Amino acid sequence: MKFSIIVVCLNPGTKLNQTLDSILAQTCPDFEVIVKDGGSRDGSIESMRTDGRIHLYQEPDHSIYEAMNQAVSHVTGDYILFLNCGDLFYDKEVLAHTAQFMEQHPMKLQGIYYGDTYSAKTDTKISSPPRITGFVCYRNIPCHQSCFYAADLCRQKPYEPKYKIRADYEHFLWCYYRAKAPMQYLGLTVSSYEGGGYSETKENLKRSAAEHKEITAKYMKPVELFRYRAVMALTLAPLRTAMAESRHFSAIYQGLTSKVYGRRQEK
Repeated sequence: MKFSIIVVCLNPGTKLNQTLDSILAQTCPDFEVIVKDGGSRDGSIESMRTDGRIHLYQEPDHSIYEAMNQAVSHVTGDYILFLNCGDLFYDKEVLAHTAQFMEQHPMKLQGIYYGDTYSAKTDTKISSPPRITGFVCYRNIPCHQSCFYAADLCRQKPYEPKYKIRADYEHFLWCYYRAKAPMQYLGLTVSSYEGGGYSETKENLKRSAAEHKEITAKYMKPVELFRYRAVMALTLAPLRTAMAESRHFSAIYQGLTSKVYGRRQEK
């Protein structure tokens, strides 16, 4: 088994089948789907798509990250990708192209293959950096829904449920700083990210900032943090963030970002 696609849910409504349809449409057949349900009562599980590749596990959980940890215990694939209900594969060839890339660019150690993300909220493609650096880890890691994790990385280091917003961010930094996991850019758009969810409420944006501060201090040295914060301040990070999240300016901003990343990849 090459890929394990994990979908965690709790009363997802019609979004569960939207996501499953996107997965089942993949031309590459070498995958399984792990649906981890926390106890839905909206009829979504009863009306869930039926397919031999879909495996349903129902167990109570206290958070999305605890549910993700529970799901990992059931995977049999080499690489894991998490798709939340409402998120989709960008097109039906994503797994086929990813499998081909993996064969052409094998890793000596367990690592992460990652790609770009289409933002349904802003109707733009969010380009991922061609190389992962400490500054990338501080500023903006690739979207979680566009990262294929070696399954053993998720088994070795479960997500920490104490982080309500950024447990996936903390896990990515562990992979980079502690596990020294190799990371390769796929050069393709992996997922369509719905956006506008739990983590983007006003209250949780504040919690996200606090968790970011705690997590970066956990993995980065003070001098490293000072340098990154200075760069963010000098490059008007709040303004750039506002542009990236604006439906009117996001396309312009992401286009410039893509060109910058393209030049870096050529060097």
